[in-house]
Amino acid sequence: MAGYKPVAIQAFPVLGEKITQDTLYWNNYKPPYNYAVTASSRIHIYGRYSQEPVKTFSRFKDTAYCATFRQDGRLLVAGSEDGGVQLFDISGRAPLRQFEGHTKAVHTVDFTADKYHVVSGADDYTVKLWDIPNAKEILTFKEHSDYVRCGCASKLNPDLFVTGSYDHTVKMFDTRTNKSVISVEHGQPVESVLLFPSGGLLVSAGGRYVKVWDMLKGGQLLVSLKNHHKTVTCLCLSSSGQRLLSGSLDRKVKVYSTTSYKVVHSFDYAASILSLALAHEDETIVVGMTNGILSVKHRKSEAKKDSLPRRRRPAYRTFIKGKNYMKQRDDILINRPSKKHLELYDRDLKNFRISKALDRVLEPSCTIKTPEITVSIIKELNRRGVLANALAGRDEKEISRVLNFLIRNLSQPRFASVLINAAEIVIDIYQPVIGQSPVVDKKFLLLQGLVEKEIDYQRELLETLGMMDMLFATMTRKESTSMLQHASDGFLENKKIDS
Repeated sequence: MAGYKPVAIQAFPVLGEKITQDTLYWNNYKPPYNYAVTASSRIHIYGRYSQEPVKTFSRFKDTAYCATFRQDGRLLVAGSEDGGVQLFDISGRAPLRQFEGHTKAVHTVDFTADKYHVVSGADDYTVKLWDIPNAKEILTFKEHSDYVRCGCASKLNPDLFVTGSYDHTVKMFDTRTNKSVISVEHGQPVESVLLFPSGGLLVSAGGRYVKVWDMLKGGQLLVSLKNHHKTVTCLCLSSSGQRLLSGSLDRKVKVYSTTSYKVVHSFDYAASILSLALAHEDETIVVGMTNGILSVKHRKSEAKKDSLPRRRRPAYRTFIKGKNYMKQRDDILINRPSKKHLELYDRDLKNFRISKALDRVLEPSCTIKTPEITVSIIKELNRRGVLANALAGRDEKEISRVLNFLIRNLSQPRFASVLINAAEIVIDIYQPVIGQSPVVDKKFLLLQGLVEKEIDYQRELLETLGMMDMLFATMTRKESTSMLQHASDGFLENKKIDS
């Protein structure tokens, strides 16, 4: 009797997936720490790995909307819904300064480059400049005609700062002229603005667009990016300045190259994104979402080299000893067959335990990390004609595993050809018992909808392929006809010359 041949695990390459340096760099983060955050009149400061806040500022009359640290990390300025702007020392709890002047909610605050002034923008359409030592208002700008929702100060020039408003404009102000010196039209309500460290480039976000402006040329538009499906809410720059990050309500964070402005990486999150920040050297990425979760991802530390002395192993000559020995005439050569170790699912298939083999590859450790193995076993059972027997007779927990796997992977093109057939078998077997379990019924209806949708997609693809074949055939026929015409014309011309 011939020996058992193990199941060949088929490779299912992910279409369009490319491993680049950016992919390796931005995927090198640990699983996130998630903090539950609610809108309140407090500002919490968390340590790097602490689950509880290490500092809390609670001297606000209403909800705190924004906060920014000074460059040296010693002072914190924050704006609240009642229009107040407060300055805190990180070592204390009571505010050092209180700036009163805005009549509506303050949504943006920032320190100027000289560290002695604060810029704030509010829903009362005004932008104000405050003096920290005297706690007084220096200037007020009233050029915006709608809410001022974002802003940032230049890190090089203490007299320049930028604000963005819901009136679709981004304005750069100069405190020496008491008015805006550059104004650009974004075309959508502006949600976030960002100045490059050099001050020569400005990035604005609003609607689905991220736009880059050249401030040295008076606000000339360099590039307009439209890679998000919903409103872009926040912007951030990497520590090197070579990558630009944008967060959106479509639950994605896009990473752009600042040389080509193409997307080089993308993060997916569980809810719409409202805020985004990177720590020094990109060690930590922090994202705030609409579901009240603050997601914090830390970069993986490099593995430390083992300083313990290694155990001395046999020399190389030990392993090759006798390799070149030539068989003599009186020697008897004995070949020892190598023992093959079978996987657990192969052992079950060898002993015809088909349901047990399918259960093994439906474990979460297999379906999440290596779905290719699960699909290969399903394909092998279908080839043997026993897939229906392996899927039948399952209880609520077991059929839920099957349905979860099919729902998660049915829409992937690399698995569709195998899983559609398996899904149809599941539907045929368990259709008569629908209505006995609410959990299974919900997943069953979802699977039916996915199968119908996937079949419609494939039908449309086949129709498109047929139309393309007709076009290619027509083009080939025209080329062959023109070649024959050209050859016949040449033949007649040669015949006339001969005559």
